[in-house]
Amino acid sequence: MEALFGNVLNLQWQQVVMWIIGALLIWLAIKKQMEPSLLLPMGFGAILVNLPQSGAVTQIIDGVTELGPIDVLFDSGIANELFPLLLFVGIGAMIDFTPLLSNPKLMIFGAAAQFGIFFTLCVATLLGFDIKDAASIAIIGAADGPTSIFVANFFQSNYLGAIVVVAYSYMALVPIIQPTVIRAVTTKAERRIRMGYADRPVSKTTKILFPIIITIIAGLVAPRSVALIGFLMFGNLVRECGVLEGLSETAQKDLANLITLLLGLTVSTKMQAASFLTVQTLMILGLGLVAFVFDTVGGVVVAKIYNLFAKTKINPMIGAAGISAFPMSARVINKMGLQEDNQNFLLMHAVGVNVSGQIASVIAGGMILTLFA
Repeated sequence: MEALFGNVLNLQWQQVVMWIIGALLIWLAIKKQMEPSLLLPMGFGAILVNLPQSGAVTQIIDGVTELGPIDVLFDSGIANELFPLLLFVGIGAMIDFTPLLSNPKLMIFGAAAQFGIFFTLCVATLLGFDIKDAASIAIIGAADGPTSIFVANFFQSNYLGAIVVVAYSYMALVPIIQPTVIRAVTTKAERRIRMGYADRPVSKTTKILFPIIITIIAGLVAPRSVALIGFLMFGNLVRECGVLEGLSETAQKDLANLITLLLGLTVSTKMQAASFLTVQTLMILGLGLVAFVFDTVGGVVVAKIYNLFAKTKINPMIGAAGISAFPMSARVINKMGLQEDNQNFLLMHAVGVNVSGQIASVIAGGMILTLFA
């Protein structure tokens, strides 16, 4: 009984705050359905690791180290980048690159929408973050959770937990953030531009060769991106090869869901109050928003510049889909197009930019690793 009450007396207000944050994440996952497969286990994990002397994380009691299962999972799945890479296999199996292959110029806008990463890197450095921490924070702008985890863990960032929470939170808020930013940098006339669809069938051979060629090119340009882009493209190759339908289905559903759940639960070990409740966490929250905003602006502005020289105009809103948050961003752009003109169907164009942004964000992550490793 004495031990029980002693443990209660050890409870600190910071841990209670983390319970509230965990409860908020669970509420967002259930009530708002915001990335539930990740935010639910992350929220529950935040409560688990912030219980006094929690057996879920490693503790030193009377000079004896007792390993916690969440820390064991972290060392086994995140410290060696295994979980993010396996998740990329599932994501790759979900992606259909046909809209991009039928209109390759959309890759321009996917690349342009990574501007926020490098802008945020400069801002974070000016705010006093160590260059590797600044790079880890900047990659939030990739709007790609596994890439954020991979880069932050590679650099052994002190802010891994905050980076992951901020990255996935803003990804879930794409339907709120992007429309506001897009309307601020476009005119109504630009948002009403209609785009036709070119009838360019894509052969099965092209779909099979594409992930192989992209992996080779990315490996030559940014060697450290090979693991990221390679697992993503392997997942896509499993999808397109036509002889592994069962494995493709498993990768898209069972594998992706299970790894996402384990990721959310495991990363919570970096959400312990002592390291999470800091001024730096609030700064990361602000920098993450900066990254998302400038990614969106970068894609839209490049699309507007393209229109200055193109005979056939494109709707600049599709440039915003290059932030990678697949397929949410493409759906947001299509919805905005229909709100402006109920016959303005932008989904396929936006998806093309969206999947190109997925590739570009992974390559950007590889470039960050190459530049600052």
